[in-house]
Amino acid sequence: MAVPTFEEYVATLGRLTAHIDPTASTPEAEAIMSAAESLEGLSKVDAASLSEWVKEHPTDVPVLGLTVGLSQERLKNQLKSRFDTSGWITMARERPADLVGWLDKDFDLVRLLTVQRERDYGFGDVLVARAGSRVTATQAGASGRKVEDEIEAIAKDLGLDYGVRMRFTGRGGETAPCDLIVKAPDHKEIAVAAKGFDSTGSKLTDAVREIQEMANIRRPSQTIMAVIDGIGWKSRIADLKRIHALWADGSIDGMYTLATLDDFRDALEDAARLRGLI
Repeated sequence: MAVPTFEEYVATLGRLTAHIDPTASTPEAEAIMSAAESLEGLSKVDAASLSEWVKEHPTDVPVLGLTVGLSQERLKNQLKSRFDTSGWITMARERPADLVGWLDKDFDLVRLLTVQRERDYGFGDVLVARAGSRVTATQAGASGRKVEDEIEAIAKDLGLDYGVRMRFTGRGGETAPCDLIVKAPDHKEIAVAAKGFDSTGSKLTDAVREIQEMANIRRPSQTIMAVIDGIGWKSRIADLKRIHALWADGSIDGMYTLATLDDFRDALEDAARLRGLI
């Protein structure tokens, strides 16, 4: 299989986590309170009125993100994925209708804003809002597990003897972490890294380091592959390029996304057949 260009690879990245409809919003600062009061003062909530609002309040776009349950970081990542820019101020000034239309289509902005403007909140709602960070953390973990679960399901379906979240032994007895390993005699293992992130942070840097470690110690008889997805990578393009470069120069044998899992399955099956594991 020919190695696709980096741009072709990036085009296959997708969002991993499902959106959660929030029922409460957390007041955090005077600026947020001011923006919320402004939104409450709108006589009508629809795409047109909200387009006018964001054009007049470009710095307050994150409040609309909070309305639909997007933190500022997630708003940036979603904007980058949809419009190839994380700059909501420019979007609000130059393309307010596109910005609002996207928030409404993908995150149900108009309905959620209408419901939350009319709702009375109590003590329980405050506690739910305070638990929001834990909900977000759970979703971040779920996005990573989604990729792991998909590759494990393929290995299981192929009838392979595999393990998950293990270390494999390479040259000189050195070891490196992997998320799935297909066991084979004579150091002919197939090791796979699964790295899915919709948010950005140190975990992406750790993911790059782990894959580089796998490539550095691999034996010629071992196959190393990576399945990487999530829109968080679009904000860490330099890191993603480093992994793609490993594929381009033959240091790893494949780099896939959930959109190209059929190619991953074929590559895994071919590598297993070559070793007599199927």
